[in-house]
Amino acid sequence: MIWYGSLRLFFVSRTHIIDSSTIIKDIQDMCLTGLDSLSIFHFDFRDKKKQDARNLLSSVLIQLCQKSNQFSKILSSVYSDHGDGSREPEIDTLLGCLKRMLEVQGQGTLYIVVDALDESPNSSGPPPRRREQVLDILKELIELNLSHTRFCVTSRPEADIRRALEPLNPYNVLLQNQEGQIKDLAEYVNSVVHSDATMQD
Repeated sequence: MIWYGSLRLFFVSRTHIIDSSTIIKDIQDMCLTGLDSLSIFHFDFRDKKKQDARNLLSSVLIQLCQKSNQFSKILSSVYSDHGDGSREPEIDTLLGCLKRMLEVQGQGTLYIVVDALDESPNSSGPPPRRREQVLDILKELIELNLSHTRFCVTSRPEADIRRALEPLNPYNVLLQNQEGQIKDLAEYVNSVVHSDATMQD
């Protein structure tokens, strides 16, 4: 994948059940050459801890803190303000914390990969619905229009996700047309076969 300097958002349409290892490896290789940082969050319909906005924000915040003392200081102040972890911060507080981190200058390019967004539930019920809240947060972060941040969102092309992201003018990638897609699919199938005892008979 080519990462164009002026683009803030890549939207990768996943039309097969595969992982995104090629994309992530591409970014990891770029991060080895300088100050650039990568944070990844995988949504997973099988794991409730990987389905909503709180877990997305918490994961990205922790990953960024592992790469910068300045980021750690920002998160530490939130931790202190909430009784040293005795009170859970509101989602708006976590979002504000992430915004402050992203606005720090001199940290290199920050890549945030949101993988399998379609696996965040979109069921009906009282607002805010989980996927809707995630989309609102992503839009808010992308619309900061920071020159040193890049977002990559992978998802099946669900109507609500496209509706939310298309106005942000993403660079769209159809994964089935990309080199390496068949390799990823083969690796995924191979891992499933070898991890399921019933398929090995």
